[in-house]
Amino acid sequence: MESFAIGGRSRRRCDGVSRRHLLRLGAAGLAGCPGLPALLRAEETPRPGPRAAAKNVIFIFLEGGPPHQDMWDPKPEAPAEVRGPFAPIRTSVPGTIFAEHCARSARIAHKFTVVRSHTHADNGHATGYHYVMTGRRAPFPDGEYPVPTNEHFPSLGSIVARELGPRGDLPPYVNLPHPMSAGGPGFFGPEHAPFVIESDPSQPDFEVRDLGRLAGFSEARLTRRRELLERLEADRAALAAAPGGRAAALATHTRRAWDLITAPRARAAFRIDEEPEALREEYGLTQIGQCALLGRRLVEAGCRFVGIDAPGWDVHFNCFPSLADDLIPPADRAFAALVDDLDARGLLAETLVVMMGEMGRTPKVNAQAGRDHWSMAQCILFAGAGIRPGQVIGATDAHAAAPTRDPVSVADFRHTLLWLLGIDSRREHDDPLGRPTPHSDGGALIPGLIA
Repeated sequence: MESFAIGGRSRRRCDGVSRRHLLRLGAAGLAGCPGLPALLRAEETPRPGPRAAAKNVIFIFLEGGPPHQDMWDPKPEAPAEVRGPFAPIRTSVPGTIFAEHCARSARIAHKFTVVRSHTHADNGHATGYHYVMTGRRAPFPDGEYPVPTNEHFPSLGSIVARELGPRGDLPPYVNLPHPMSAGGPGFFGPEHAPFVIESDPSQPDFEVRDLGRLAGFSEARLTRRRELLERLEADRAALAAAPGGRAAALATHTRRAWDLITAPRARAAFRIDEEPEALREEYGLTQIGQCALLGRRLVEAGCRFVGIDAPGWDVHFNCFPSLADDLIPPADRAFAALVDDLDARGLLAETLVVMMGEMGRTPKVNAQAGRDHWSMAQCILFAGAGIRPGQVIGATDAHAAAPTRDPVSVADFRHTLLWLLGIDSRREHDDPLGRPTPHSDGGALIPGLIA
């Protein structure tokens, strides 16, 4: 395989270089620019690459859009219709304030960093979710909710699963407590789709469907059944091998299910009831709290990317009672407990924790006492591997309406996350039409975030 550096990217083909790139190489030489020998020498020069500080990610997605000014970017000097009813509180980082219902994260603010200047221009829920997870604008109008919505471009979790692969018996990529809207594998295919836990770990009857062994089935009987299944599947090998087909997806999911059923350590990772009751209460006996605790168990057992979808944040009407009672405290508690728990177990140094939504909320409270969609400004919380903690990066104006310093784009966010995992966001994979497609469309490291 030959490799040619063209326009800052490496183009690789088993049979050399494409016709288009060959023409470009020839034109470069004819124009008196460095020719093929110089380009080949340049390819041998090492370039700074991503640093693999993190082994795994727990990604908490507050679906619907958390109100940044009512949580981590309060504006106490703004007019009442902007600042809302929540009081500012001090944090463990001198000079940094949060809103009052983020009290637990305020106490450990020295352990994570808040980016207050994430900004983009997609004000839709499904389309914004797609944008954050894939780095590309959605090809469908907002309001369409097939799951997954990303039929073409792979999600962050699928990129991590493909590039880093499994680490132990667990699938490398897991969604809970249901599929993430844009969390699918896109053109990577079912091999890199998430294993979805469609069950609420906060419920007393929580179990992961189909992971238990059937009573009365010995190891020998299970082995015979697997051998029979493999013989049957061998007869349909050509069909099952067709990329993207339903047969391929079924074969992938069958293999994954079998691997989990026959791996005691993998099954044990889902037994959240084995955790001490006091620790479960520390996370909060809520869906987001127990999902965060289960996420810790999964990365501890070898999962690479745990995506936690936490819906309910689309607060257009009479939002403040819901925020104060049902939304902010459980999310705040879950995040703080997760960071503390990972830190106590020595796992924070290898685990990247991220909490964000697809957008923020409008600067002014609307006539229905709620806040509407606002993608121009929002916050992202980062903790763990490779992060310089105890910071606030970026700032918004007096009304929390737009960044005034260090704006961070979707591409910047994705590039930074992948870089911390040792993945080059510029790396390309061919899509089904043979077009080289990078993991991220540009982007730079978030300034000041990396330790």
